[in-house]
Amino acid sequence: MSATAARAAAPARRGARFDPRGLVLPLLALIVWQLWALTLPHDSPAPSPARVIATFIELVRSGDLPSALAMSLGRVIAGFATGLATGVTVGVLMGAFRPVRRVLEPIIESFRPVAPMAILPIAILWFGTGTPAAVSIVGYAAFFPLLVNTVHGVSRVDRKLVQAARTMGVSRPRILAKVVLPAAMPSIMLGARLGMSVAWTAIIAAELAVGSKSGGGNSGGIGSMMFVFYAYSVDLNGIVVCMIVVGVVALLIDQLFRAAEARLLPWRQ
Repeated sequence: MSATAARAAAPARRGARFDPRGLVLPLLALIVWQLWALTLPHDSPAPSPARVIATFIELVRSGDLPSALAMSLGRVIAGFATGLATGVTVGVLMGAFRPVRRVLEPIIESFRPVAPMAILPIAILWFGTGTPAAVSIVGYAAFFPLLVNTVHGVSRVDRKLVQAARTMGVSRPRILAKVVLPAAMPSIMLGARLGMSVAWTAIIAAELAVGSKSGGGNSGGIGSMMFVFYAYSVDLNGIVVCMIVVGVVALLIDQLFRAAEARLLPWRQ
């Protein structure tokens, strides 16, 4: 039995092990990029790996990049928490109670195609050009993936489990908490991953737009920093640094959600 268990666990360990072959293509791209940059005039504003690294070090030493990143992360966490609370709550109600679903579904499906940035003018009118406007856009973006996946997960729960709990006299709120939610958790976790991905994308776009509306990009965040590099200093190397940081942070966030899913849902591994 131990040998069988070891063989069964081996693929999981191999899947989690770092594969250096994944670095081959990025390294080749960097080499080609640097060789191309060497052919440009010395005063060319085109970004190069060496200049991007130097700009990154300068931004970290000055504290501008860490503070902007912390501002964006704080906003996206606040907005995602809002979208998580509302999306899961409404999703459970819609998935568990058909009358609620019939009433809310037309409204939800009417707003779901509306892009988060389309509500930017309303958010700025209501909340100004600071953090509340950005958080509201992030919450709106994260709400719909969480809602749709929660409704799907709750509505697909085996009704025999619910009926068995009812025959034992379990109350409906306890059935939702102890039977429905655990069974729907895989779909909810998928919605959380998708919602956080959309939220991180939305916060960058929101900060870019809010920074442009504020006239100086002084609202903080990675998106506002990118706006300043674009509109004022025309620093392409700084823009590339922000782009790389945004991508790396998105990758790390997704890995955190994968680790949380593996811990909370070990039977899915």
